[in-house]
Amino acid sequence: MRQGFSEFRRPGRTGLLVLIPLAFILLISAIDIASPPYIHLGPLLVVAPAITASFAGARLTALIGAVAVAAQVVIGLYHGGLTTSNHEAQLVALIMVSAVIVLYCRVRERHGRELTRVRSVSEAVQQVLLRPLPPRLGPLRVATMYLAAEDEAHVGGDLYASARIGRETRLIIGDVRGKGLSAIGDSAHLVGAFRELAHQHRDLTALASGLEKSYCRHLAELAQTDGEVGERFVTALLLDLPDATPIVRLTNCGHPPPLLLTRRQVTPLDVQYSAPPLGMCELPVIRHSLETFAFETGDTLLLYTDGVTEARDHSRAFYPLADRIAHWSTLGPESLLHHVRRDLLDHVGGRLRDDAALIAVQRMPE
Repeated sequence: MRQGFSEFRRPGRTGLLVLIPLAFILLISAIDIASPPYIHLGPLLVVAPAITASFAGARLTALIGAVAVAAQVVIGLYHGGLTTSNHEAQLVALIMVSAVIVLYCRVRERHGRELTRVRSVSEAVQQVLLRPLPPRLGPLRVATMYLAAEDEAHVGGDLYASARIGRETRLIIGDVRGKGLSAIGDSAHLVGAFRELAHQHRDLTALASGLEKSYCRHLAELAQTDGEVGERFVTALLLDLPDATPIVRLTNCGHPPPLLLTRRQVTPLDVQYSAPPLGMCELPVIRHSLETFAFETGDTLLLYTDGVTEARDHSRAFYPLADRIAHWSTLGPESLLHHVRRDLLDHVGGRLRDDAALIAVQRMPE
C-alpha cells in the first residue's frame, strides 16, 4: 500500500485528479448522513474507484476503494444500522465492485507493460533496419520520415538506406509488396544487400542487377523452407548524387518518380525506361537504364513511396503530393517533411492504410 500513497502524493496531473473521487466520497457521505434513514446514497460510492481507474494504477485505485468502504461503514454507524441486511449488502457489494475494478487495473497495467516491451523491440528493429539517414551527406542536407500503417508499429514494408561512395552519395528507397512480418523480412534483406553491394558496383545499373539477383536468391531460399511464397516484389529507386557535379543519376525499378523542387516549380523526374520491380525472377532478361538530371545548389529532391500518393481522403481522392509541396518548395528538408506529414495525416483523417516513407535531399554549397 506504500506505493499507493506515493501515487497519491505524486505531484502533477494524477495528484490533482485524485481529488475528484475524494470529493465524490465526501459529498455522497455528507448527503447520505444528512438524509432520512430510508434514503440510501451509499451505493453511489462505487463511482470513486471507478473514476480513479481511468487515470491511476491498481494500488491507488485500491486505496480509493478502501476509503469508499470506510465511508460506507461511517454512514452505517451514523444511521445505527451497520448490522442490518441493507447496510451489509451495500458494504459487500461495494467491496466486490471495488475488487473487480482493481483487478481490471492490474490486467490493464500488465497489458501496458507488454505493449511497452513490444514498442521497445519495434524501436530496436527500426534502428537496425531503418536507422535515420545522416542529416548531412557531403554537400547534401537530408531528412527522412516513416509512417507505418500497422498499429503500434515503427517499421513495415517500405525501406531506405544510404552509402557514401568516394565523393558521392548513393541512395535507395523502396516499397515491398504486402505487409506484416514477411514484408519486414524482405525489406531487411534488401537493405542489407544494398549496404553491401553499393560499395562493389560503381554503376547504378550494375547495382540494380546485383540487387535483383540477391533478392531472387532470397525468394528461392524462402520457397525451399516455407513452400509457396506467393507474388512478392519490391519497387525501388536508386540514385547517385556527386558532390562536385550538380546532377543526379537515376535507375528506376518500377518506383514512383522523385520530385524535383526548385524555387519556380515541382518537376517529376520521369525516366524514359523504368525496369520492372525487383523480384521478377522468371523474366529472362531485365534491362536497367541510367538517366541523368540537373540538381542545382538550393534544389530539393523528394523521394517517396506510393503510400503517400495513394493515400485517400473520405471522398476516395488521392493525396496530391506534387500540388501540395509546391507551396513549400523554399523550405528546408526537415520543415518540408514536417508540413507533408501534417498535411497527409489531415488528408486521410489521421491514419494511413499503407506504409509511407519520404526522403528530402537538398543540395547545399559544397
